[in-house]
Amino acid sequence: MLALSACGFQLRQALTLPPDLGPVRVVSIDRYSPLAESLAQALTRAGAVPAQEGSAEVAVLDLMSERWGDTPAALDELGRVQEYSLRYAVVFELRKADGKPLVPRQSIELSRDYVSSPTNAIGTEGEREILMREMRREMSSAVLRRIGAVSERR
Repeated sequence: MLALSACGFQLRQALTLPPDLGPVRVVSIDRYSPLAESLAQALTRAGAVPAQEGSAEVAVLDLMSERWGDTPAALDELGRVQEYSLRYAVVFELRKADGKPLVPRQSIELSRDYVSSPTNAIGTEGEREILMREMRREMSSAVLRRIGAVSERR
């Protein structure tokens, strides 16, 4: 315990939202974005009030871009891809009800490597789906940490 306190380790604090934020709407270019749904639920758990349909005076968490990409990371002796790097990039901005940016436009990119044997592909697609789901969860946490960091500075 003493060693952990000496190195500066601290548990993450709960997300604190600015008190003047008001109702929040999460908007995404993809109407059925799992990330947008996850962020809306996480903001509600953090104490944000979800915006009602048709409300005009709301803060907006705008997911401007969500991109997935696979790039080959390693080849075998026959030139077949054995390992991929899966990348997930999101561009977002949080605006107050008056339109002023609370969290200016930012980009977050995550990447994970995974093995895909060209001779034994059983289960590879399932592994990729699990990895994508986990990366969405991590992205949601990363966006919330950025919002929390701005809130703490205010």
